[in-house]
Amino acid sequence: MNVEIRNVYCVGRNYKLHAEELGNDVPTEPMIFLKPSHAVVPLDGATLELPQGKGDIHFETELVVAVGRNYEPGMTADACLNAFALGIDFTLRDVQSMLKKKGHPWTAAKGFKSSAPVTPFLPLESLNILGQQDFSLFKNGQEVQRGHVKDMIFSIQHIVEYIATQYGLGEGDIIFTGTPAGVGPTASGDHFELYWGSDRQGSFTIG
Repeated sequence: MNVEIRNVYCVGRNYKLHAEELGNDVPTEPMIFLKPSHAVVPLDGATLELPQGKGDIHFETELVVAVGRNYEPGMTADACLNAFALGIDFTLRDVQSMLKKKGHPWTAAKGFKSSAPVTPFLPLESLNILGQQDFSLFKNGQEVQRGHVKDMIFSIQHIVEYIATQYGLGEGDIIFTGTPAGVGPTASGDHFELYWGSDRQGSFTIG
């Protein structure tokens, strides 16, 4: 299904093991950052060009949900969301580490072009659907990440309410809901496949 993308919200450190693998504190409230809508590209088997000469680029596989109607106070996530997909939050890890040391925003490390590729969106009739399958990422034929909504620190309902209250949430917004443990670097020629359960949703190769 088609989703006209407006704002791209991302949740940082929403899986305990991922926070720990990077040596970060486990958050007590959602950590929200944004990517430009220009960062979003389709995962359709094509070659993906990423920045060169800026240090390690890490993959972070995420469940992505789409907002189908403007949020109103008290609205459930079921009523607000209408689609889901899988995506990659590509991160310039060395750049991010430098920005964190300086206390600067993460935009340069997170918001570059093609840093938020997503698979085609699937209809989301109920949040229960999201609890029925794991999602996973394979790199060069080997599984490198696997996640499930039950392992999130903050539930999708909590995330929706938090973003809506703090920043606003409307039709066309999408939310990257956080990555499980297993993030790692990419290199030219690496081939990636994203799965929802046993069904492949998208693939791409690093240029």
